[in-house]
Amino acid sequence: MRILVVEDDAVLSDGLKVGLALNGWTIDAVVSCDDARAALAANRFDAVVLDVMLPDGSGLGLLANMRRERDATPVLLLTALDETADKVRGLDTGADDYLVKPFDLDELSARLRALGRRQAGRAHPVLAAAGIAIDPATQAATVDGRPLSLSRRELAVLTALMERPGVIRSRAEIEDRLYGWQEEVESNAVEVHIHNLRGKIGREAIETVRGLGYRIRTQS
Repeated sequence: MRILVVEDDAVLSDGLKVGLALNGWTIDAVVSCDDARAALAANRFDAVVLDVMLPDGSGLGLLANMRRERDATPVLLLTALDETADKVRGLDTGADDYLVKPFDLDELSARLRALGRRQAGRAHPVLAAAGIAIDPATQAATVDGRPLSLSRRELAVLTALMERPGVIRSRAEIEDRLYGWQEEVESNAVEVHIHNLRGKIGREAIETVRGLGYRIRTQS
């Protein structure tokens, strides 16, 4: 998952970037509504963690604008506003979830995983296809029941493919999952990761669709 954090508290923002990255996710962070609008216009995110009280306006205004523009990116409001009326307003504005500060990072991570499942139309928490299984909660992967030893980015690539087995994921889509703004994208990085994955899960598991991208092969 690639997640946008919109939070003006520098300490909390840094903590979120470090903590959420432990899930194998790519995290980008901004501090204002204007920066968030620019980020959303230029990039695709799997979820947004959004503070309500920001230095240049309300996160609810940003959320309302996203929904008016038919931006269906899942949004989790992370705020100190803890009254029931605040929660109702946030959810009715278009938020998918609401978490009150202070919060537990494990709970936030679990809620983001749930948003990812809902967005993908999945109910089961474990990704499974073609003898491969990934548990996003533990970042454990197996093939035919055998544990796999994967690097962070190998796991991210495999997860991107496993979220929609049989569906082609372009190189650009995969790169978006691997790299944040501050990271340099190596020209052949995706190809290298795919090559390494094939060596670990079998060459036939990942199919190259010439000119389009890659997909998990769901039929022999």
